[in-house]
Order: sequence, then structure tokens, then C-alpha cells
Amino acid sequence: MNYAAAPQLLMYAAIFAIFYFVLLRPQQQQKKKLEELMLSVKKGDEVVTAGGIIGDVVYIKAAGTDGTPSLDDRITIRSGESKLVIERGRIARAVTGGASSTSGASKTSASGSAT
Repeated sequence: MNYAAAPQLLMYAAIFAIFYFVLLRPQQQQKKKLEELMLSVKKGDEVVTAGGIIGDVVYIKAAGTDGTPSLDDRITIRSGESKLVIERGRIARAVTGGASSTSGASKTSASGSAT
């Protein structure tokens, strides 16, 4: 049996493990988190599309007949004076109504303590 190949095989396994835990696993977790965010968008949330358009969700039309959220759903957003229809899968970021009000409260408390 050739014992000289064992350290080389161990080195390749270690490189693969480092590659997996540094690059692949975090990317999979980020993709899963973004998909959960896209599926949890509801009426009244502020969204940013992949094209950079910012707007508030006005209406959600389910693509399927069962009513469960999917990435193919059509979402109507209001941006300024315009209404746009986008796919749920093209949402890059979302801010829920409750999160924006709490961040505003923290800004006031921070500015209140500075004065």
C-alpha cells in the first residue's frame, strides 16, 4: 500500500473543506435568507427591486391557484406617482412597516441623547 498518497489526499480534503465553509455554505445561507424574505413580503412593505426601484407594495396577485406565495407572484408597487408590476423573485431588499418605525425611533433617541 502506498502511504505517500495519504498526506496528499488529506491536503485535498482540507482544501475542499475550507472552500466549502468559506465560500459555498455562506452563499447558500444568504440565498435561503433572501428567498424567505421575498416570500414574506406583504401589502404595505417597502421593497427595493433588483433594478433599484424603491416602492411600497400595493397588491399581490398569486400566480398559483392554491394561494401559497411563490417567486412567480405578481406584485404591484407604488413608486412616486407610478404603479409598477414586478415579480416577487425580482425583489432585492424589503423593509417591513414595523422595522422602519423602530429604526426611526432609535434615530430619535440617539439624536435626543446627543443634544
